[in-house]
Amino acid sequence: MRSKLGLVALTAILCTQLLSPAHALSVPNSFIKYASSLNLANPGIVLMDPTTSDVIYSTQPDVGRAPASVMKLLSATLASTALDLNSSFHTSISTTAEPDRYVLTGDFDPWLTLSAHESIKFGAALSPELINKAIAQTPGAKRIVIDYYGLYDKDLEELKKFYRGRVYLSINKMPSLQVAEAKVVEPISTITSPTISDILKFTLLWSDNTKADRLARLSAKALGFTPDASGIKLAFEKVLTDLGITTEGLEIYDGSGLSKENRVTARTIAELLVKIKDKPEFAAVYEGLPLAGISGTLQKRFVVDAPTAVGLVKAKTGWINGTVSLAGYVTVGEDQYVFAIIADHIKPTELRRKAARETIDKMLATIAKPKPAISTATLGG
Repeated sequence: MRSKLGLVALTAILCTQLLSPAHALSVPNSFIKYASSLNLANPGIVLMDPTTSDVIYSTQPDVGRAPASVMKLLSATLASTALDLNSSFHTSISTTAEPDRYVLTGDFDPWLTLSAHESIKFGAALSPELINKAIAQTPGAKRIVIDYYGLYDKDLEELKKFYRGRVYLSINKMPSLQVAEAKVVEPISTITSPTISDILKFTLLWSDNTKADRLARLSAKALGFTPDASGIKLAFEKVLTDLGITTEGLEIYDGSGLSKENRVTARTIAELLVKIKDKPEFAAVYEGLPLAGISGTLQKRFVVDAPTAVGLVKAKTGWINGTVSLAGYVTVGEDQYVFAIIADHIKPTELRRKAARETIDKMLATIAKPKPAISTATLGG
């Protein structure tokens, strides 16, 4: 065991690119110890200076790995490029020339919900509100027909289940928006979701798989690609290439990171984080990232195992069976550094995932430092 541990540590050190004396940050031995821990099972790691784009530390940075929800960083960047983040999705219901028949039209809102709680707490568009307006047109109706376009088939099926036992919804998908709108006699009601920017921030903060995948597909279509896995990959490649980021080893099967077949390198993720930092057009991506020990999917992280890093790590979490990942920004005094960590050879048990998360947290805590306090003397007070 001792020789195996020594070999792992030696390999990590040989693969590591340490800071030149010109850099302000030096990586402590404790950082390297955690990076080479068996808990991470030979991960891909990159630590970069976003000001210079210099690699401070890396191990296996160019190996394509299953990134889990860290993939959402790519989807969020794509959405920020392809969509108008200040715009909102609208969904409407209208009467037709036939009694008890209505037209439901939208622009593929990724955040229609059946939950009144989600609607109140997060501002999601409540889809039953529209159906209730239709039902009110003919009180006591046991069956109404809904012709629709611009909504997700899955959402309509869930809506049908939602009303089961109260009213039967006969659902018919129209071949195009034009065909659907041609049936409209009089609009009844329209609901509007929050801005795409707010939806994007929520998606990153809480790692919402459905919204991430839908936003990626909508974005791919907006750029002229097909709204499927191959189209998302082409859209990712275009956006990354336009930003000057390597796409070597990129394999895409969804926009959420759920597929174990997805592949992206730690270097690609780190370079992406460098490119989008401080750019206004990508502000929603940065602002949507959870903060260690404080918000979103990082709310309970770092608090016990690495308390000195609470509030100093802003990053996207990720896990699927076999992968634990984290990528974002770590505050080190006056500066923020970019990091990407993808450990995709973890045994698929919660115990192993917990150990990997704790190791990552402790690793980042070895370099995380709060900004120095500004004295009143310095301010002239």
